[in-house]
Amino acid sequence: MKDVIPVYYGDIIVGSITPEPDITFTYSNKWLARNSNFPVSLSMPLSTQSYGHSSVTPWLMNLLPEGDPLAAAGRALGVSTEDVIGMLTRIGQDVAGALSVGRKRTTGKPGYRLIESDAELEKIINELPRKPFLVGDEGVSMSLAGAQEKLPVTLSKGKLYIPINGAPSTHILKPDAQRLPGGVQNEAFCLTLAHQIGLDASKVTTGAAGERSWCLVTRYDREIRDNKIYRLHQEDFCQALGFPPALKYERGAGKRGVTINDMVNITKDLGGDDTYRLLQGIIFNTLITNGDAHAKNFSILLSGKSAPKLAPLYDLMCAAVWPHINKNMAQSIGNQKDGKHLMPKNWERLANVCNFNPRMVINLVGEMADRVESGIDKSLDAVRSMPAGDSYLLEGIKREISERCRSIKINIKPENAYVAGAELIDDSPTPTPS
Repeated sequence: MKDVIPVYYGDIIVGSITPEPDITFTYSNKWLARNSNFPVSLSMPLSTQSYGHSSVTPWLMNLLPEGDPLAAAGRALGVSTEDVIGMLTRIGQDVAGALSVGRKRTTGKPGYRLIESDAELEKIINELPRKPFLVGDEGVSMSLAGAQEKLPVTLSKGKLYIPINGAPSTHILKPDAQRLPGGVQNEAFCLTLAHQIGLDASKVTTGAAGERSWCLVTRYDREIRDNKIYRLHQEDFCQALGFPPALKYERGAGKRGVTINDMVNITKDLGGDDTYRLLQGIIFNTLITNGDAHAKNFSILLSGKSAPKLAPLYDLMCAAVWPHINKNMAQSIGNQKDGKHLMPKNWERLANVCNFNPRMVINLVGEMADRVESGIDKSLDAVRSMPAGDSYLLEGIKREISERCRSIKINIKPENAYVAGAELIDDSPTPTPS
């Protein structure tokens, strides 16, 4: 039998993974006895019972990158991409959330390697396709989910550093990509616009190094107090629901993937205003034409000191500006996947799923469309003033989002409601979101 693989929170053992004969995860008794403990995942609540393959494997898979970055990391490490535990024991010291797999982060002396110059940063960015997360560099052990090239870094006093020996990163650097020209300004604009209209979203800026530009996104799962960086535990909705990354879309891999119903059921269990905030995120992604707002692009923060809560928005993009990108939404709204054709009946079905008054939801859609339209120009100015500068794509983004907002507002007019949606215009009071 292979060795048991520990899972750590700092230098505290949270639990252990037994790879064979069937993979299991078991919480340690000391962790269960701690006052400030938390579950590694909502799909694996704190318990003395062990969790099996169907729960453990999807949770672990969602800590790794996907597609080309995963394949390149496997080649660089000499580890099969199907060996999830083997991959994580090599690159799992600084992952999304607060846990590490296989090794304590205090192995070696945690620290930071300064990126000395723009030329060095440009070289690092150029090497990412064959060295995701700088795999193979001494002391570097990092992993982030997704198929996009990215690099966890730490920003301190205006300088960028590479975390080593398990030191925490504070930001995610996302370089430009030939397949998605203007993507740096696109993401920066959409995150800035979210802030502009009052949504909780990750902070962002841009930068340039030689011929490369990049987007720098503040990690919401890190907190700085008294000049010390603390990790906050989090998980995406695939992990919370026990779905592998291949099922992050509603229809994928020949099986039913995560639906909005699934995601709403999670937020209902969280309580507070999380379902309302999720609803706002769904509406906003629809307004900005973000067809890639899948289940791994929404997350939950888990803490031993407070109740779980929905994380800030992140990975926001205007997809309509790229003609080769699928325009359908990752999860359908009221059985409709095309944002251009959302009618009152579709929003009404979403309202019923969320347990909200349909009229309140319809009104919220219109209000948010108005706020988005009003915030576009100020957000464009903000992005153009960032270090990476302007992009020809920004005017196209403005055009596509403005057109989506206009079409959605036309579609939700009362005269477009279908007969079964008569309650959309009744005089019943609007309840407080729950």
